[in-house]
Amino acid sequence: MKPDGRGTGGKDPAGRDPSDKGPAGRNAAGSALDGKVVVVTGGTRGVGAGIAGAFCRAGAEVVVCARRPPEKAIPGSEFIPMDVRDPDAAEDFFAEVAARRGRLDVLVNNAGGTPHRRLAEGGAARHARVLELNLLAPMALSIAAHPHLRAVHGSIVMIGSVSGSRPSPGSAAYGAAKAGLESLARSMAVEWAPHVRVNTVVLGMVRTELSRLHYGDEEGIAAVGRTVPLGRLAEPADAGAAAVFLASPGAAYISGASLLVHGGGERPAFLDAATAGHALREAGGGPAPKRRKSAGEFRGSTAGPGHPHGPGARDDER
Repeated sequence: MKPDGRGTGGKDPAGRDPSDKGPAGRNAAGSALDGKVVVVTGGTRGVGAGIAGAFCRAGAEVVVCARRPPEKAIPGSEFIPMDVRDPDAAEDFFAEVAARRGRLDVLVNNAGGTPHRRLAEGGAARHARVLELNLLAPMALSIAAHPHLRAVHGSIVMIGSVSGSRPSPGSAAYGAAKAGLESLARSMAVEWAPHVRVNTVVLGMVRTELSRLHYGDEEGIAAVGRTVPLGRLAEPADAGAAAVFLASPGAAYISGASLLVHGGGERPAFLDAATAGHALREAGGGPAPKRRKSAGEFRGSTAGPGHPHGPGARDDER
């Protein structure tokens, strides 16, 4: 097993070297984002750090915020502390960014997450905090940033989740919040057009530093990756490339859209449960097909209902 956990000689199933960070890593946006000021919430690690790094490589001036500073600084970025759940702090934060940088071009609402918690556990107040972090905070931040973005015809990129469009047992409040986030983005796109574009990156499972907590060892992570049509989990840089595109002039006519970044989605469960293939092979005298193992049956995998970004993620951990 290689260090990247894919078990394919250090490359993903398509033969891509993991050190190749994609279009954003090669500065494909060229000078299009040079001088643009980008704020990434929760941008200190995980998906947020991947997004911040992608904008830095695309030539933007990047400001990341979270409650705590990053353990490892992202080259080319500046850290300013903020609790995204404090609406008053949000106004002061964007005023400070504008004062330091002179403008604000892009807001990436990435901060979010949830612990694994059944609805009947923990009480309604705990679930309400998940809604506050994943839906109300992005709304308040977007409203606070709006005057600055309107002045330069900027854009907002929401970081959503496939949990918003499918059942999410164990993270129901999170799924509801992400569903609301997409709806919010579409309404913002209409209300604030033509001055501010608003789009959503809808993420599936992403490999981060928290993946081991959710999927187990490298074998478990690779096993979960094999359940994805493209054969691997997303990397934070994949999320970053999508966010950079939606914020770039190349997406100038895209607003109110949801860009799926999930590797093709999920293999339908009925395909593994169906007996049609068995009957055909038995009629022809051939061997019955082997049943495909679920992710949880691979040694070391702890994959269950699943939170796409890992368990226990908080506003500066995703």
